[in-house]
Amino acid sequence: MPDPLVWLPFDPAELDEAGGAPAGLRYEVVDATGQVPDSVADVRFYVPPYSVGPEVTAAMERMTALEVVQTLTAGVDNIAHAVPDGVTLCRGEGIHDTSTAELALTLTLAGLRGVPHAVRAADRREWAPQWWPALADKRVLLLGHGAIGRAIERRLEPFEVDVVRVARTARGGDRSVHALDDLPDLLPTADVVVLVVPLTDATRGLVDADFLARMKDGALLVNVARGAVVVTDDLLAVLRTGRVTAALDVVDPEPLPADHPLWEAPGLLLTPHVGGASSAMWPRARRVVRAQLERYAQGEPLAGVVPPDGP
Repeated sequence: MPDPLVWLPFDPAELDEAGGAPAGLRYEVVDATGQVPDSVADVRFYVPPYSVGPEVTAAMERMTALEVVQTLTAGVDNIAHAVPDGVTLCRGEGIHDTSTAELALTLTLAGLRGVPHAVRAADRREWAPQWWPALADKRVLLLGHGAIGRAIERRLEPFEVDVVRVARTARGGDRSVHALDDLPDLLPTADVVVLVVPLTDATRGLVDADFLARMKDGALLVNVARGAVVVTDDLLAVLRTGRVTAALDVVDPEPLPADHPLWEAPGLLLTPHVGGASSAMWPRARRVVRAQLERYAQGEPLAGVVPPDGP
């Protein structure tokens, strides 16, 4: 029997800095957005490219020997539907924690301290000082407390804030986590709401008119999760009132069309879905992939396995 075949989106030599490509496996570098080689039927362990499109999911349909799909993304909503029954899907756990947490903090600070206002004034060559809210002494509600949520919390700790944690289910302990059902009571107390939940049936459209109406006047909404967690028209409506502001790395639709009204929305800071796109990503991606391949080669349990019913 030949060694199990692994498809990678990068040269396996790049795994050297993470300890080297594990033995007992065969490796091919394949860009499934182009020509798909005949070996597609032999692939047992597949690492798709960072950006997953229809060409990638179409190639997966031809992977009749497939056992494991290891994504380079934290979310799996763009690929989970294409993973065949019986195939193990693993999220890129640990790949984007650092980059996304940095951006969440950047968006929070920039949104509170009026950085977009200053940049636009500078473009007009205007000196326009004014007072802005500090992050210090604020209550920050983290909606999502997985690995990225915890990474954001660690970076918030030096800023003298009160952190409220919310996840799908409540958890006790020294750092208690509230359940989603507690949101109606928690939202009116939060100065900043950071979205870092996976996109699921339960979270799609979670931030709707009712959610936004419960937010405190002057609160900031930060989204580093998925655009579809927020109902775009409802957010637009509340931004136009000036009652809340927002800093978004993700939107719905995406990419945002040039004529979309979000571009003109007041009190909005936008970045183009770059939460994971930093120099911190690839070293961590290689370490995660290498560790997973080692587990696979040794027949050990894999990390970051997505349950059959979703994250």
